[in-house]
Amino acid sequence: MFKDSFKFYKAKWPIPDFSDVLDFDNCTAKGIKEFGLDVDSIYEDVLPGLKPVYSWKCYEIVDRPGLIFIRNPFTPQGQRYWMTRCIRDYPKSPNVVNLSKKLFSQSVIDDWWNSFQNCSDKDDKRRMKVAMRWTTLGYHHDWDSKHYSEKMKNKFPSDLAQLSEFFSKALHLGKYSAEAAIVNYYPIGTTLAGHTDHSEADLEAPLFSFSFGQTAIFLIGGTTKEEKPAALFLRSGDVVVMAKESRLCYHAVPRVMKANLESWNDFPSVYKCEIEPPTNDWDLDTQLFENCADENFWSPFRQFVNDSRININVRQVLREGQLSL
Repeated sequence: MFKDSFKFYKAKWPIPDFSDVLDFDNCTAKGIKEFGLDVDSIYEDVLPGLKPVYSWKCYEIVDRPGLIFIRNPFTPQGQRYWMTRCIRDYPKSPNVVNLSKKLFSQSVIDDWWNSFQNCSDKDDKRRMKVAMRWTTLGYHHDWDSKHYSEKMKNKFPSDLAQLSEFFSKALHLGKYSAEAAIVNYYPIGTTLAGHTDHSEADLEAPLFSFSFGQTAIFLIGGTTKEEKPAALFLRSGDVVVMAKESRLCYHAVPRVMKANLESWNDFPSVYKCEIEPPTNDWDLDTQLFENCADENFWSPFRQFVNDSRININVRQVLREGQLSL
């Protein structure tokens, strides 16, 4: 059942019927219910780049217990900040990327974005863009053994850790420690096959998935591929939290397509930056956050996301109180 749904939504011709895809901009659809946020929690110290927590639109899918969906809680400047971090900073040594030493020089592997920007050959530049598919942060996932190792880890980005911890707190999911992440880059037309995420020691802790850029169809099924999955639209800024029963369910991305609206460019006309800049209470890069409102600074990143989707999925590797593997 899962494979059939994947093939159906992946098809290039004829174009699939999307009428059964859950659209959280139209939440009168059957099978969706609101997630009970504590509306009395104002969170005055909201993380810069996020809308106030009381304004978040949170939902659950009735037959997918533990799956929480938040419809774009990010401001346009917040979206740009995280897209820039994913494009410019995260694919940089000592983080690990998928680029092969047989195809690319060490300088490209060590600092992909800088090399990409300085590449003058159009064909080489296109090859460099298409080749970049993932980077890992913190504990680096071993794709062969499907395990983590103390020998393959580096410092997890503090801003991304704070973002994940903030969401866990706001959703009342308990104490959370972000220790590993995979950042995926999806050019339009690419896919991610069905799989489960089960490499972490703590499978009780939720998995946070942040989507930016172009739109995707996301499939979430059951613990076997025999169960028919639900299909969801994921748009820029959307957050999916896989907790409890959904943590070990099969999921996939059969389709990435052009977004109808570029919400990351939808700045209010009265200002070009956040009313309140980041403070020292948060580990965001203050200068980068401010630069993201500048169209000249944003221009190369705009070109990148014009035909790409970015997904950050964050995991807690260790059990509470566990200091190492």
